[in-house]
Amino acid sequence: MSSDELIWRIAGGSGDGIDSTSQNFAKALMRSGLDVFTHRHYPSRIRGGHTYVEIRAADREVQSRGDGYNFLLSLGDSFARNPQEEAYYGNEEIKPLSENLDDLREGGIIVYDEGLISEEDVEAIDLEARAEENNWHVFPMDLRSLAREHGREVMRNTAGVGVTAALLDMDLEHIENLMSDAMGGDVLEANLEILHEAYDTVNEEYEFEHDLRAPEGSHETEQALLSGSNAIAYGAIDAGCRFIAGYPMTPWTDVFTILAQNFPDMGGVSEQVEDEIAAAALALGASHAGAKAMSGSSGGGFALMSEPLGLAEMTETPLVLVESMRAGPSTGMPTKPEQGDLEFVLYTSQGDSSRVVFAPSNIEEAYEQTRLAFEIAWDYQLPAIVIYDQKLSGENKNVDVEFFDREPQPDLGSTLTEDELAEAAHDASGKFKRFNYEDAENNVVPRSLPGQKDGRYLATGNEHSPVGHISEDPDNRVAQMTRRIEKLENIREELNEEHESNQTYYGDDNAEYGIITWGSSHGAVHEAVERLNENGHAVKGISVSDMMPFPKKEVTEFLESVDEAMVVEMNATAQFRGLIQKELGRFGEKMTSLLKYNGNPFEPAEVVEGYEVNLADEDREPTAQVRIEPAAGD
Repeated sequence: MSSDELIWRIAGGSGDGIDSTSQNFAKALMRSGLDVFTHRHYPSRIRGGHTYVEIRAADREVQSRGDGYNFLLSLGDSFARNPQEEAYYGNEEIKPLSENLDDLREGGIIVYDEGLISEEDVEAIDLEARAEENNWHVFPMDLRSLAREHGREVMRNTAGVGVTAALLDMDLEHIENLMSDAMGGDVLEANLEILHEAYDTVNEEYEFEHDLRAPEGSHETEQALLSGSNAIAYGAIDAGCRFIAGYPMTPWTDVFTILAQNFPDMGGVSEQVEDEIAAAALALGASHAGAKAMSGSSGGGFALMSEPLGLAEMTETPLVLVESMRAGPSTGMPTKPEQGDLEFVLYTSQGDSSRVVFAPSNIEEAYEQTRLAFEIAWDYQLPAIVIYDQKLSGENKNVDVEFFDREPQPDLGSTLTEDELAEAAHDASGKFKRFNYEDAENNVVPRSLPGQKDGRYLATGNEHSPVGHISEDPDNRVAQMTRRIEKLENIREELNEEHESNQTYYGDDNAEYGIITWGSSHGAVHEAVERLNENGHAVKGISVSDMMPFPKKEVTEFLESVDEAMVVEMNATAQFRGLIQKELGRFGEKMTSLLKYNGNPFEPAEVVEGYEVNLADEDREPTAQVRIEPAAGD
């Protein structure tokens, strides 16, 4: 067992307060000076069904979930639909205990609520024998009765946190402060009584034979605990976004909700509409009218946005969309992470597309690349899409508060003032030549806004002339289409020359083996590369965020510098590797794939094992639930 990190998993049923309890405990660990990273696993049910949240805490930076975990607080599922073994889904009441044992490390701790999980159920899963085999330390506690004695049953979560703190020899100060911030009156008093009684009971009744303790650490600067959804929402706010339209769909709903909650205080507008077509169309209309606007969805909801997305491309109306991936096809596994929508987001629309796609890999990139998406969209008058997944959406990590100390960027990019419009090219009819390809700088014609003097033009989804009239003239079609597509070349040049790279590099610069990944898999890959180098291998990695326009120069240089490369991604069809081969076909024989698509994100050990089997040519199959896809031609 690692002595320098705590990986605490709280498990129960949906509706049992697992998420809120874990967030508060993560904040307490952060305030005690530790770096924290959370991973959330939950079913697509409102109430009932096994759910857990994992908190990894250490006195060093942590940027992914760990390999397994070492402390289980199992509350059972109080909303279980059927506690009978012969039921279709089995005994759901005990699943928060029985379904978490495989990942628990040797020497780990188990606390379970014997007020809900019966002795017969515990015997049925043979916990005693497994605990002896794995040197687990088991502490049954009647958390349910303790909570009922002082208040309500839902407070057994507080009792569980008290037991955890006692077993880890933690001070209760930060937990008490968080409770005081969140509640008051009789509710606070009852929760504090439960917390202390649970803490004292453990110290009085048990002798600790385990060596697991909460790590100790300190922060030099103020920290905030944020999710990727928080970062995307705050990036949009600082980019000047003041309009959002959407329809709820997991997991995109978090971004929508955060902006809807904040907009009233800053003059923004949020609209929940009847479907995703209306959401994207409404955001497109708001942008046309002069607002910085965004919309978004997940999976099938984003599919409905393909028509407004194409309209934004044809009318050259800036727009930011976010697409939060989940396992498909169709409804698939709506609450599980997967990186299976990449090709869909790159190419969904009508005909040839001109859009920008960024795939941030962590909290900081989610903020920065959302701001960049707005900047590029409004400067170049095209849609920009931020693609992420349920993992990045819901995971929480501590971030230096000073990181967000940036100047806001509310300007509307390539938009003309009325004085500038007076000098712009106009047709004999008086209409502004909004799509005048002859005068386009970087293939962009600055736009006007409705109501501006001398700014009148037609906006249509048909191919059109410089003033917006429908046109099927071949010469006009080629000129307009070429201009729109070539914007991507100009954007690529700007990203290369004027912005810091969105790609992240790590590992041994001189290594002959490379690992390539994208999006939220970055954290696990980064840690795996560090571990491999510590173990004597020479490995380097790159995490790519620019999906379109693709960073050909950077990826080419990386692939030229290695003999072999493994592409790590969470989907079944190697979509990102396919994108690399599409853009850089000559490297097809250099790349193999490590794929995972079982609904759980990568752990660092799985990437390490993938390297050992895949690139180090070890003659064995990986033990993890992953798939290796050989290089092209093999």
